[in-house]
Amino acid sequence: MATLGIYEKALPKGISWEERLVLAKKLGFDFVEMSIDETDERLSRLEWSKEERKQIIDAIHETGVKILSICLSGHRRFPFGSKDEAVREQALEIMKQAIDLASDLGVRTIQLAGYDVYYEEKTIASRNYFIENLKKAVGMAASKEVVLSIEIMDDAFINSISKFLKIKEQIPSPYLQVYPDLGNLSAWPENDIGYELEQGISQISAIHLKDTLAVTDEFGGKFKEVPFGDGCVDFAGCLKTLKRLDYNGPFLIEMWSETSEMPELEIERAKNFLFPFLKEAGYFE
Repeated sequence: MATLGIYEKALPKGISWEERLVLAKKLGFDFVEMSIDETDERLSRLEWSKEERKQIIDAIHETGVKILSICLSGHRRFPFGSKDEAVREQALEIMKQAIDLASDLGVRTIQLAGYDVYYEEKTIASRNYFIENLKKAVGMAASKEVVLSIEIMDDAFINSISKFLKIKEQIPSPYLQVYPDLGNLSAWPENDIGYELEQGISQISAIHLKDTLAVTDEFGGKFKEVPFGDGCVDFAGCLKTLKRLDYNGPFLIEMWSETSEMPELEIERAKNFLFPFLKEAGYFE
């Protein structure tokens, strides 16, 4: 039976982790995906003390709601592929700290953004640095039995499972997997979605559920905060394909309602939209 999670940034900001997990349980979720983004506030989580980590572990045990994944988007600010050696070293240090945190909290998967650089110009060198440092990161993760999973992104560097698989050929480790975002995957018109899922099924560790507006010649697409049902994702087709391929891993609803006046209502609306598709595909009763 598949599990259903909710992204931390969908839940109210400024509450404790115990309150966050209690709310996730109330809303019917099995787990929460933690965010460690490029802000100083969330990057500071990498330096939580043993006592702070214990408090979260205790909350997990009390609520029965786990933190199974970390969305580590802090590398957008400190990318593996940076031309600056000091930035690349910082990227690896962030990776080491995130792996240690995941190991302490019982997190199974660290999701990495699929781009070499974000704010810098992309070059052949940035791609090379990315692959070199990803290989080092996978080695670190393997030593702690934590899986690194590349998200299919809003960035052309890795905007398909096929592109991920070309990287995977160079780092053939079971500790490197792919984390398809159905929204991002669907927004790129060159992607044959069914084929992409079929090609990558043996490498998929988790699935993001999100809607997007497609990229066109005149429009760069919209990859965040598109209401479910207003975008281009064929949820019925994607989920039926995944079921046919015997995918039984976790699904994660990705939303950014943490500063909304009524985040619980927005989350319920998202669930009400998605559940008929999940049930029709055979994932939930």
